[in-house]
Amino acid sequence: MARADTPRPGPAPGVTPPAPAVGRAWPVGVRPPVLRGWEPPATVYGPGHRGVDLSAPAGSPVRAVAAGRVLFAGRVAGRGVVSLELRGTDLRTTYEPVRASVRKGDEVAAGEVVGMVEPSGSHCGPATCVHWGLRRGGTYLDPLSLLPPWLLARGPSRLLPVALRPRAVAVATGRVPAAGVRG
Repeated sequence: MARADTPRPGPAPGVTPPAPAVGRAWPVGVRPPVLRGWEPPATVYGPGHRGVDLSAPAGSPVRAVAAGRVLFAGRVAGRGVVSLELRGTDLRTTYEPVRASVRKGDEVAAGEVVGMVEPSGSHCGPATCVHWGLRRGGTYLDPLSLLPPWLLARGPSRLLPVALRPRAVAVATGRVPAAGVRG
């Protein structure tokens, strides 16, 4: 067993550790509808969709998907953009159109508000949305890959009451009592 003060070996040279598995959040809402999914381009400059578009009403808070540092918060081509470097990785995530509430260099926690959805500048037609992108170096990745499976599920798990009557419990567990036993 390693002692607490014994340094742990890091990743092998040239191997990028994955983003931390804990402390993740949807950028907007709770399981927002994906208006347009990630469509990787066949070539560097080829057509595709280098992120996902998440439905979000104008003025909705936009949250950091994971802890990180703000690399950019400003306007690009008339739209508000916030870009974060995710802590402990070489991943960068970007949100637009967003009116930033953070500044370059700020440290943010997973789920912390980094801005608000702008009412204009959306490329989602009549709907407002947030374009959420993810890159490792110059390579675009599917941003949904940052979220653990339980966050991608349709809704929260719910515990349902169990009837306390013996017959109901027996049926539920597959242990139906012998004939003549009433529950």
